[in-house]
Amino acid sequence: MVSRAKSLFIWMGIALLILFWLPMLAVRRLYDRDPARYYTGKLFRNLGMAISKINPNWKITISGYTDIDDRRPYVMVCNHLSQADIPLISNLPWEMKWVAKKELFEVPVVGWMMRMAGDISVDRKARDRRHKTFEQARYYLNHQCSVIFFPEGTRSRNGKLNTFAYGAFELAVSEGVPILPMVIDGTQNTLPKKSWTFGQAKHIKLKILKPLDTGELDRDDIKGLAESVRSRIARQLAEWRGKSVQEVDSLQRSG
Repeated sequence: MVSRAKSLFIWMGIALLILFWLPMLAVRRLYDRDPARYYTGKLFRNLGMAISKINPNWKITISGYTDIDDRRPYVMVCNHLSQADIPLISNLPWEMKWVAKKELFEVPVVGWMMRMAGDISVDRKARDRRHKTFEQARYYLNHQCSVIFFPEGTRSRNGKLNTFAYGAFELAVSEGVPILPMVIDGTQNTLPKKSWTFGQAKHIKLKILKPLDTGELDRDDIKGLAESVRSRIARQLAEWRGKSVQEVDSLQRSG
């Protein structure tokens, strides 16, 4: 673990960045005439990137299909290992609306900024949460802005890849929008749950896999699409970790 003193200085830096960014974001939102709040959102992602840069324990390498036009909308999906995933994925030079649990939007300052940026709040207790989430996501896709999901629903507790929900894939098929899979590794324990001290220094890897077209797919193909994407993510994790797919996949038993 990083020392308490070092962690305290990092958190102080994060707090200063957030306080500095808040008025800038408010002004940007005031003058942002894009229906998808594209410029406000992009400024907010720059905050995530800045937060990742001030932590000396985080070094990120980005590879894969990085040369995409972020005004050609995608439904993006990524595995989820830590709360650190969000600022680290924000190192990508794209705007994307995050689908996140309602509780994050209730956090003072940060929640306000998420709302200004146009991120999508999901109330897991609401019966109509699926309809509302899809309604907001469709709005952004129709206005040339991508959305991003963690299809596992929550971060993995043991680093293994968990079951995928089909919502993101259903959305992509229904709207005829390509799926853009991402794989992240190395963020496990970088920001331990229920602890304010940071984990050990990590070399974090983020890879953008080849986009998958959904134009010719229908509802019968959703499950297969989700399983195909999940399998590709599992294989990449296995390759990075030097393990078998069975060892990184929570749905399979190793040897």
